[in-house]
Amino acid sequence: MALRLDDKKRYVKEVNAVAGDSITAVAAEYRGLSVAEMTELRKEARNAGVYLRVVKNTLARRAVEGTDFECMKEILTGPILLAFAKDDPGAAARVIRNFAKEHDALKAVSLSAGGELLPATDLSRLADLPTLDQARALLLGVMIAPITKLVRTLSEPSAMLARTFSARGSQEMA
Repeated sequence: MALRLDDKKRYVKEVNAVAGDSITAVAAEYRGLSVAEMTELRKEARNAGVYLRVVKNTLARRAVEGTDFECMKEILTGPILLAFAKDDPGAAARVIRNFAKEHDALKAVSLSAGGELLPATDLSRLADLPTLDQARALLLGVMIAPITKLVRTLSEPSAMLARTFSARGSQEMA
């Protein structure tokens, strides 16, 4: 079913707005996926906070103009779906990678992060980025480590003295 011009403009405007607010994008070829599989992929993307859209190539090229993802214009050929991640940089890559593990028909074509076009081989590298909560936990662990070591160092002499008195008391009782 052909789209009317007004529908195409609205479609391009919507995808452009999402692309303008997003951090990363993944372009994937979906040829060979059934309707049920596409529905499952959309559900997983929605649960992960990823905007997933099957886009006609000419409309996709227009939609990414003026955004950080303009570098993707050249690779938008064939049946392509675009996945945009707004909050978590690795979310879109994780959704595509995890779904592609079970469904060979889904293949990442390329991805973009920070206005840079990356090859599809970097999908795992992007997907392995920590989530915001994981990054916060890592940062907190790094910040608290010196304080923890200091507390252990300061408490060790008194603990050692207590163990010595306890051992000496045990010797005298025996």
